[in-house]
Amino acid sequence: MNNHPQQRKSFMCSVVFFLVCGCSLVLAQPTQERIHQMGHNVMPFDLAKTTHIFHMTDSGGVQRVIVKDASAKDQVELIQRRLEHEAEAFQRGDYSDPASLHGKDMPGLKELQTGAKQIIVVYSALPNGAEINFITTNLHLLTAVHRWFGAQLSEHGADATTE
Repeated sequence: MNNHPQQRKSFMCSVVFFLVCGCSLVLAQPTQERIHQMGHNVMPFDLAKTTHIFHMTDSGGVQRVIVKDASAKDQVELIQRRLEHEAEAFQRGDYSDPASLHGKDMPGLKELQTGAKQIIVVYSALPNGAEINFITTNLHLLTAVHRWFGAQLSEHGADATTE
């Protein structure tokens, strides 16, 4: 390589970009693969046939799981049963299922567990899946919901979206 300062600077920028972006992709991929592979231990529906949607709101957020193919009625039933069960657990402060999949140190999780009495959790069946609405007026818990949703978006990768 020529010792021209501009070329060296350009080369170094490329190396730094590769290291930062390349390492992020390498680190993120195993987490997403692990979540996808372990998901069936926590979620009875097929992650490949469903999409998780995490919509942050001014009062909390809405977690929705829907089927990709409307004809997958078996998956819709599995989603509805699972999310109804999860909503009941979340209302009690039991976040053990997400903790077992994502880890007990998942952002926002401890706050949601300890502040459960200040969060309204509402389950709703949908024609193509189900949703859980988290509602709070506590700013600390609102931030916890948003952090928790952000972590799930990151870890679910291609299986999740913000809508």
